[in-house]
Order: sequence, then C-alpha cells, then structure tokens
Amino acid sequence: MKRRVVVTGIGAVTSLGCKVDELWTRICNGESGIGPLERLDVSNYRVRIGGEVRNWSVEGYIESKDVKRFDRFVQFAHVAGVNAVSDSGIDFSNDVPWRCGVVIGSGIGGLETIEIQHERLLNKGPSKVSAFTIPKLIGNAASAQLAIQYGLRGPNQVVVTACASATNAIGDAFKLIRDDEVDVMITGGSEAALTHIGVSAFAAMRALSERNDDPTRASRPFDRDRDGFVLSEGAGMLVIEELEHAKARGANIYGEIFGYGVSCDAGHITAPNRNGAAAAYAMAGAIKNAGLTPADIDYINAHGTSTQLNDVAETAAIKTVFGDHAYKVSISSTKSQLGHLLGASGGVELILSLLAIRDGVVPPTINYETPDPECDLDYTPNQARRRDISAAMSNSFGFGGHNGSLVFGKLRNG
Repeated sequence: MKRRVVVTGIGAVTSLGCKVDELWTRICNGESGIGPLERLDVSNYRVRIGGEVRNWSVEGYIESKDVKRFDRFVQFAHVAGVNAVSDSGIDFSNDVPWRCGVVIGSGIGGLETIEIQHERLLNKGPSKVSAFTIPKLIGNAASAQLAIQYGLRGPNQVVVTACASATNAIGDAFKLIRDDEVDVMITGGSEAALTHIGVSAFAAMRALSERNDDPTRASRPFDRDRDGFVLSEGAGMLVIEELEHAKARGANIYGEIFGYGVSCDAGHITAPNRNGAAAAYAMAGAIKNAGLTPADIDYINAHGTSTQLNDVAETAAIKTVFGDHAYKVSISSTKSQLGHLLGASGGVELILSLLAIRDGVVPPTINYETPDPECDLDYTPNQARRRDISAAMSNSFGFGGHNGSLVFGKLRNG
C-alpha cells in the first residue's frame, strides 16, 4: 500500500517578499514584483527589467564566515529551506537521519559564481581563481548545504530539468516517501540567473519581454499582447513527510500531495509542441496517479510564462485533459506577478497553490487585458476570486521538452 505524503512546512524567497505571509498577501492583492534591475548595469541591454530579490540579507541564517562559500542560488535555497523547516516545527534530532533527505531543483545553478571567477581568471590570472569556485557553483551545493545544516543522511539529489526542475524535484521527493524509502524530505527549487550572461543570453533568444518602460505590466500570461517572459530569481522550499509521521508529532498540515506526472515533448530544445500533447500526458498522468478524475480539479496554477507558444500549448493541453470541465476550472499564472523563476518556479507555485486551498482564494493573473482567441479559458483575470478548492494542479514545463505536473489538495479522509 502506498504511503500518504503531506506538506508541513513552507518557505519562499521572491521579488514580492521573503516571508510567506507577506508574499501571499501581495499575490492576493495583485501586486507585481517586476521592476528595473538594480544589481546589474544593464543600461545598454535590450532587456533591463526582472523579478529581483531586493535588499537581500542572509543575517541570522548563514554565518558571516560562510557567506563567501554560498552562491546566490544556494543562499536563496538555504534561507527558504531553513524557514520551511522552522515553519514545520520538525526537530530532526528525533528522526533517524538515514530516513530524511533533500531533493532540490535548479535549472542553471551557480551562474553568478561562474561569471565572477571567469572575469577574475581573465583579468588577474589562474592563481586568483577562488578555491571555493566549484563548491559554490555546482548544482547540488544547495541540497548539500541543507543536509549539512540538519545532519540529514538520506537521499540527497539535485534535479536539472530547466523550468520543470522544482516540480520534478518535489515529485521525486514525494515518490521517495510514498514508496517507504524515507519519512521526511526538504524539497523545492532555487534559481539566481539574473546575471549579465543570464539576462543577455535569454534576451538574445528573444524569449524575454522588452517592456522596459512598463515593467509591472510586462508579464502578461495568456494576454494577446504578451511578448515574452520576465526573468526572475528566488526559491520555494517545502518540508514534506509521511502522513502518520506528521500526525504523530502534531504537525500543521497544509495539504496532501496526491499524484505526480511527467513526460517529454521530444520535439525541440526550446519550443513546446503547439498542441500540448506531451504536457497533456503529464497532466493526465498526475490526475490518474492521484486516483482522481479531471472533474475533481478545482484550480490549476498554470506554467503560464507569457510567451506566445507556451500559453497556447498549455491551453490546448488543458482542453485535451479536461474536456468541457476546462471551462469550469479556475486557472491562474502567478508568473504574471513574480515573473519566471526558472527552476525555482514549481516550488513557489506549489506553495501559493497550497495557500489558495487553505484560504479558498484563487490568485489572479494580472495584466490580462486583451483576450487571445487561442487562450479562451478562465484565467482569473486581474483580481483574486473566492472559491472552495478541494484539489488543485500545478504545471511546470521546461526547455528540452520537460513536463511535470503535481496534483494535491485538502487532506483526504481514510
């Protein structure tokens, strides 16, 4: 018999705040975290806006002597992870360390460290490259540091599937608990690609919105006049555990993870299949894995990037899976407010979806002004809406054709 998995702790670092309560309030109010980039000199760049984590501080989380050992993406993961553990109230000293682990997704990893050390190599020579370079930039640095923090000796992994990374990481962690390999996992995603090469490279692909003079209206998923996604940074981390383990320690339970589905487009390295067939397969797989039907899903937190192809493909996929119910399910893209956190997106979006279930509030898709005939579903335009949500889905689709969907909801009886 498969074991049940619940979420007991959440933590986030975003352009709309680094405390979950603040983030959720601002999401429900329809605020935007997009603005001019301040950490970089992008005055001569085609794209000069993003979802930047401003006034960032690790004080109280990472000792000053250790900060230089943590790339920015590791710092984000660490702070969000520590907050998730604190929120969960778990004391890992009461658990068998081999039965607790970490799985974190990151699409790019320590890009800032690569840039800084490459510049140092070119300008000052090889002897000036930092000895911390490799431990800082490798993708598994975030998961390793959290394991070290709490002495967790179970599975420790990193998932790299572009923008599906966090969702795949959470799905993998879910399966580890469900299949009785572990009892507790810290999981989610982190990304810090707002660097010179990150911004310029995505801009060169013409993947980013160029609404530099109107940043808060730049991310506009499903709107006819969308012109690309907005690059953002941050992290979304969760503590998930086996249901009876959580109940035994009196944990607060945000919700239960019911199912997980994956697939690959196998079509193009960056562009999704326009008909959304592979995305539909992942979504349908997650629903089946959850033991539900499409009609049981009340809310979808869409991948919804604000690119022409993605929004059409995801809409088509939803119609394929849900049929007539596609027009009854509430949909929103919180990327309209936060921008696209790449490999961290799925973590933050699962957190927001769990809060939507808790409070009975569907967050809005802001900047939805002009309907697109090919995107004709209920995207919860511009204002949050009251709705009882028993079960929800979160979608993440990444370059390389990676598709991941999670289905979750209120704790089920039995």
